[in-house]
Amino acid sequence: MNHSKSQALFERASRAIPGGVNSPVRAFRSVGGTPIFMTRAEGCYLWDADGNRYIDYVGSWGPFILGHGHPAVVEAIERQARNATSFGAPSELEIELAELIKSFLPSIDLIRMVSSGTEATMSAIRLARGYTGRAKIIKFEGCYHGHADSFLIKAGSGALTLGVPNSPGVTEGTARDTLNARYNDLASVQSLVAANTADVAAIIIEPVAGNMGVVPGTQEFLSGLRQLCDSNGIVLIFDEVMSGFRVARGSAQAIYNITPDITTLGKIIGGGLPVGAFGGKKEIMTQISPLGPVYQAGTLSGNPLAMAAGIATLTVLKEQGFYDRLEISAKKLEEGTRKNLEQFHIHATQNRVGSMATLFFADRPVTDFESATSSNTALYARYFHAMLDRGIYLAPSQYEAYFVSAAHTDEVIAKTLAAQKESLHTLMP
Repeated sequence: MNHSKSQALFERASRAIPGGVNSPVRAFRSVGGTPIFMTRAEGCYLWDADGNRYIDYVGSWGPFILGHGHPAVVEAIERQARNATSFGAPSELEIELAELIKSFLPSIDLIRMVSSGTEATMSAIRLARGYTGRAKIIKFEGCYHGHADSFLIKAGSGALTLGVPNSPGVTEGTARDTLNARYNDLASVQSLVAANTADVAAIIIEPVAGNMGVVPGTQEFLSGLRQLCDSNGIVLIFDEVMSGFRVARGSAQAIYNITPDITTLGKIIGGGLPVGAFGGKKEIMTQISPLGPVYQAGTLSGNPLAMAAGIATLTVLKEQGFYDRLEISAKKLEEGTRKNLEQFHIHATQNRVGSMATLFFADRPVTDFESATSSNTALYARYFHAMLDRGIYLAPSQYEAYFVSAAHTDEVIAKTLAAQKESLHTLMP
């Protein structure tokens, strides 16, 4: 494929934007080559600046569960844009979307809209700290909760070691209040709680991790976290910014039948527009201003365009059989991929929950950050470019998910698997 216009645009972007991109993974650093600049999207397809067409499995990193440009979503945005693009004041749309979300997620009594997933998660931990009067949080290696300072922490030499900053600009004081545990390892969490019994305000976790690649929590592990929080007065936060409405109608918490104290949401609830939200138990959420002393605000929170797009999206998701059809499509892709891998005797692991999945080039199960990072990233980079050359757009990183949408028909999946078969053949020694 010719990518000369994308190359020229990247050179131009690099003179005006740090690294030529506005989010690091777009830079193609982990797979090599030049980022592809997109100009148009429809259904499950993307078109780049050079006119190349791709079957899209990124879906703007998850929100386009209906596919790009779904008529109901586009009509809702156009209708609202004619009325107003922003108010900075309340609108009925905010109430409608809040009520819709509550109808999907019984764990939420009250919900606050924000403009991004990062805003949702950083607000959730502030709320948990204000509610409990405690300072520390426990997070997990490999889980990504946005780029707020408290989350940019990595573990030290062991599970009980206090975190150290993982990014310049994060202070040591912030790092000391963030404790790191091992994903799917309940004992590591129990040890941290035992050593900091009176100090832990919250445990925040992606019940289905998506940013070390897709790694689902086990039932025993997540149930154990719920019990541990109940026994120690700790707020359990499920970060479902990525998994919310993506892995199931009731999100990951419905799959595991676990009720978190706070849930953070994003992606799908804005129908592809910038949005986030956090909600949970009434006794906790009433601590947020203006009802309570924990301050949180946002000029564009509840933006009417995002609310309208979200209402249109969730209304379609409520249709009978929607998730059953999506599961069939995602399973076909998973099973076809398994057969292709077996044909070429390529060692790889597939993790899938609903319509989000990752193909790891790893020769053992991927259950946590350590096993995820054992993947052959060089092989993934070759696979990525082989698929790109055949018109399949995947995440430019081994440690991300791919997403199946309602627009990925049987014909599209068959084309994908045919391209994959050719691509895997190129990986043979």
